[in-house]
Amino acid sequence: MGVRRPVVAGSFYAGSREALVRQVEGCFRHELGPGGVPEVAGGGLRRVVALVCPHAGYMYSGPVAAHAYYRLASDGRPDVVVILGPNHQGVGSIIATVEGGVWRTPLGDVEVDGEIAKKIVEYSGLVDFDEAAHAYEHSIEVQLPFLQYLYGSGFRIVPISMLMQDRESSVEVGEAVAKAVSGLNAVVIASTDLTHYEPQSSANRKDRAVIDAVLRMDVDALYRTIESLNVSMCGYGPTAAAITAARALGAGEAELLCYKTSGDITGDMSAVVGYAAIAIQR
Repeated sequence: MGVRRPVVAGSFYAGSREALVRQVEGCFRHELGPGGVPEVAGGGLRRVVALVCPHAGYMYSGPVAAHAYYRLASDGRPDVVVILGPNHQGVGSIIATVEGGVWRTPLGDVEVDGEIAKKIVEYSGLVDFDEAAHAYEHSIEVQLPFLQYLYGSGFRIVPISMLMQDRESSVEVGEAVAKAVSGLNAVVIASTDLTHYEPQSSANRKDRAVIDAVLRMDVDALYRTIESLNVSMCGYGPTAAAITAARALGAGEAELLCYKTSGDITGDMSAVVGYAAIAIQR
């Protein structure tokens, strides 16, 4: 069984188990976070089908991400988590998952669900098996400590890295994900940050338009907004895929749980990055 070792432990999030537990709890308790550590509901997921969640360093986006995971914990325990993230590194296949093995963080190992990964590859003509696409990418990895803090090793993941993010490809991936997890106790997570390195006022304006499209679960509107406003959102493809999958799996509404920028954390409003936590639900 192969091990995908962490590449941003000690930088994006704490590098030891004890420090990481404290850091995740600090995100939940942060003044911009949900305000407390969640109690994990018993049983499988009831309403939550998908989440949109940021992936910057925890000191910047962790409190916003905590809102998404607070909602997930309050809804129940997933058996499978499909995590779609952008490929920032430009390495490997244009859309890639992995065949199996485990992903490691300071909180332990998480098993890859190779059977579901295989189905997604079969159902889509675009998704390949390619570990190289995941070797140095942080967007999926940073979601794992939150999930491990809540559920230990009691879930499996399917990581999907997207270098190609056009509308048609993203919709095809979303449809394949929905088909592969239909009838299962699964959640889909789109890992994305919003506007990058613009003044707070500009980021707020662009991000609110993107968020509005996501809340309407409108993939076409999402792409129109990104193109017309020139939004530097890094994970629009994963977000479109998650919306597509969620719709196919019976979701009918989306809720904004939190929107902040790095400026709300640091006080520097001159060049911020936007972060949103959104739940897509039945």
